[in-house]
Amino acid sequence: MAARGHVQDPNDRRLRPIYDYLDNGNNKMAIQQADKLLKKHRDLHCAKVLKAIGLQRTGKQDEAFTLAQEVASLEPTDDNSLQALTILYREMHRPELVTKLYEAAVRKVPTSEEYHSHLFMAYARVGEYKKMQQAGMALYKIVPKNPYYFWSVMSLVMQAISAQDEKLSHTMFLPLAERMVEKMVKEEKIEAEAEVQLYFMILERLGKYVEALEVVRGQLGEKLTSELQSRENKCMLLYHQLKRWPECNALSCKLLLKNPDDWQFYLSYFDSLFHLIDQSWTPPEEGDHCTEGEVHCSVSQAISFVEERLAAEEAKESRPLRGPYLARLELIRRLRQRSCPEEQQLVGEPLELMFQYFVKFGDKPCCITDLKVFLELLTPDQYVQFINRLTEAVPLGEAGEDDVALPGDTRALQRHLCVAQLGRCLGLQHALDTDGKLALIRELKIHYRHGLQFGKNCLKTELQFSDMYCLMAAHVYIDLWMETGNEQMLWQCLGLLEEGLSHSPSNAQFKLLLLLLFCRLGAFEPVVDLYSSLDAKHVQHDTIGYLLTRYAESLGQFAAASQSCNFSLRFFHSNQKDTSEYIIQAYKYGAFEKIPEFIAFRNRLNNSLHFAQVRTERMLLDLYLEADISSTLEESVKSMSLCPEEDDIPWDSIRDNRDLTVFVSWNPKDRQLNEEHRLRSVEEETLWLKIRAVTLRLVGCLSGLCHPPSVRNSEKTTENGVAAKPSTLQPLLSQMESALSQAAQFAERHSQHQYPILGPPSTRLAQALASGSCQCQLSALQLPIHLQELEAAGLDQSAELQAQISNLFKSLTVQLQDMLNKCKGDLLEVKDGRCKAQPSLLENLVYFLETICVVLWVSNYCGSTLRPLKSSLQKKKKKKKDASAVTPVVLSGFQEFTSSLQSLLSQALEHIKGQESHLTALKMESLSLEGLSQTEEEGTFTKTVMDKVQSSYLRSLQEVGDLLRKRVDTLKSLKI
Repeated sequence: MAARGHVQDPNDRRLRPIYDYLDNGNNKMAIQQADKLLKKHRDLHCAKVLKAIGLQRTGKQDEAFTLAQEVASLEPTDDNSLQALTILYREMHRPELVTKLYEAAVRKVPTSEEYHSHLFMAYARVGEYKKMQQAGMALYKIVPKNPYYFWSVMSLVMQAISAQDEKLSHTMFLPLAERMVEKMVKEEKIEAEAEVQLYFMILERLGKYVEALEVVRGQLGEKLTSELQSRENKCMLLYHQLKRWPECNALSCKLLLKNPDDWQFYLSYFDSLFHLIDQSWTPPEEGDHCTEGEVHCSVSQAISFVEERLAAEEAKESRPLRGPYLARLELIRRLRQRSCPEEQQLVGEPLELMFQYFVKFGDKPCCITDLKVFLELLTPDQYVQFINRLTEAVPLGEAGEDDVALPGDTRALQRHLCVAQLGRCLGLQHALDTDGKLALIRELKIHYRHGLQFGKNCLKTELQFSDMYCLMAAHVYIDLWMETGNEQMLWQCLGLLEEGLSHSPSNAQFKLLLLLLFCRLGAFEPVVDLYSSLDAKHVQHDTIGYLLTRYAESLGQFAAASQSCNFSLRFFHSNQKDTSEYIIQAYKYGAFEKIPEFIAFRNRLNNSLHFAQVRTERMLLDLYLEADISSTLEESVKSMSLCPEEDDIPWDSIRDNRDLTVFVSWNPKDRQLNEEHRLRSVEEETLWLKIRAVTLRLVGCLSGLCHPPSVRNSEKTTENGVAAKPSTLQPLLSQMESALSQAAQFAERHSQHQYPILGPPSTRLAQALASGSCQCQLSALQLPIHLQELEAAGLDQSAELQAQISNLFKSLTVQLQDMLNKCKGDLLEVKDGRCKAQPSLLENLVYFLETICVVLWVSNYCGSTLRPLKSSLQKKKKKKKDASAVTPVVLSGFQEFTSSLQSLLSQALEHIKGQESHLTALKMESLSLEGLSQTEEEGTFTKTVMDKVQSSYLRSLQEVGDLLRKRVDTLKSLKI
């Protein structure tokens, strides 16, 4: 705020201290200073606004808003007041008020270029494209500068992009924008590259590719200089759109002669070549083949072209480029796909060519990713031969006492590592038996530890040269764990990853795999620090945040769960504000083609599946932790601005932005994540979100049914009060039944299908259904409907209804008892000195807790409904003086139900206490890892991991126990 530019204002000196206080975060002093100044200068509007900023930042939003509106109503035109109000409204997230501010300023000072441009930017913040177009033209009329004219044109394009009716955008907005630019072209007023880019964008959106091509290749195209090969790239794009394959092919040839390493042009070269072959295209007998030059239209020409590029590389004294060598393999792949074996013979044998590639580039880390794509060219009986050939080409030293030959430098290490990675990609590691895999792990560990010597001088932020050996050994341990079910493998894997992290503290793959495995074990405590140390930036909170938030609450660490949700929510909430600023910068600097991208990015984040999940889970978590403990359910729901009648999740346009390939993997194709897994995961995530979102809205609805205390004694008023919102409850219950039915079908359909371990984690869906939690919550939430009927009928005329409600109470008790029984068992089970974790018991305990919360909220509503009915019954008894009347079934049923709840909660707390004692008594170091030889150092890392899991379980039990104890206290209020 201090950098406000030089303002020629006598009051600037007086305002300076207030600005300084605000800049330094000393808001109270800023308010005091503003008050002092206002006593002397009542009409100093800017001081009032600065005071309002201080109030806003100290949490007094209402006072700040009143003060700001007081100044805004005077329609100030001084720069200080306008800028201060803009800052205030931005902090209040009310950008629409800035537009009104500058509209008034422009009315008063119609010739001000500054105010007009501020008005344009204010409209840009709220996406008022029509008004932006008008403001841009008004600005151009006052100051005829090209950028202002093109602001107006771009605003027309944005109207076309955002228009619901595509026909309207193609018949009105875009043609108008085109005519506006053409006018400038005819008058030869086009000055900047941005203006040509915008013209190109308009023609492209109108589908006028021929005209766009003329622009790019003509005089205007000469202005396209900011990006390398900008004109060529645009021409290539347009040739593709126009299906002009001869030009596409000739241009690709030309560009590859300039840069034989540009992979995108090899792809367009091969694409166009095979299109020409399919069309039986032949060059004309006379003249040029096409406007771009010579065209290749046969496989033999393509082979010759690639061979020439290779010969040029071989003749160079400097290190060869990879492009031509990979192009040869790509050509073989395409020929094989088209079943052209005779031509393939002209190119060469894939195994031999890949071997040659390895000899040339095997010491580069990219060699594995280059060759991985072409492994499908090998037949299964060539796999072992291929790996043996590569192994022979790796310069290793003599085998030591471990019978393992080791590399002498980092280049040899990289070659050996590449062979190991290719072996895994071909499935050779997976084919080994248990002993073979253990021998492989031993060898990989020796290579890993030997390789550490090459990275002694590495900085903490650098990775060790041999880190990938460690990661691969961890993957083999995971294979053994999945195949044999032996959890010792998992403990050893975690120990090895901890060891890896101690040598390479910045290795994200170690952290991600540790994070995944700890979550699989049900230990969330170490995960938060691991995720924090990843230092996820910006959009990564959406792409990898799911790894954290999926397990956050389900493992009973509620404080950490809140923190995890905040990581993601903070990013999503700032996205709205940040994107507006990016758009404004794009207008200022003429980066017009980026504006639609920014808006698409913002929409993609607003429709993010992860955003909807985190928002829902955070609200549910807050209710479980606070509702009816630190504040009533009604107050909690109100503070969240939760509206049960409205579903704010954009189901039709929801986007899955998760990065499911974040883990490095060298698994063969049949073990990799495939499209079916992705689709199934999205379906599962959406179903689970639906259940959670409807649960949240049902709880919100329940809070709206709670009786206001002032009218409790009047039955009639209560009836009217209850009738306020019952209409929402029934449809939501139907939605819940439907969602649970779909979920049950999904779970049954896919009960045998597992995602790959390095793929997406399963949701809580299957376990929630197995625990009985969803069904029990649904039963509980149906009670208010019956109680409303009872209230309407009265106690005298409703014997059947009372029996039904009483049976519901009994059924709930049975369901809750059943859920609690599923939590019984040891979280860490020790048999024969071996340790086995049972994290599902912890998840079941959290489901029990969630269900108890819902049941207690419903019970609270039941109590508030039955109390007035009981008191009116007692009044009637007194009048009739009939003391022997039988207590109505529903009242005795509710009293039994509350005492059953008391008993259930006592059992749960007893179970938690027992588990805490059992875990505390466990001496982890005494648990031997029998049959697995471990060095002392390895044993230390494994023990560290076991301690972390033990500590995490204790923390989870403590948090669940604390919350259950708070819920026990709320039982007292249920007495009627």
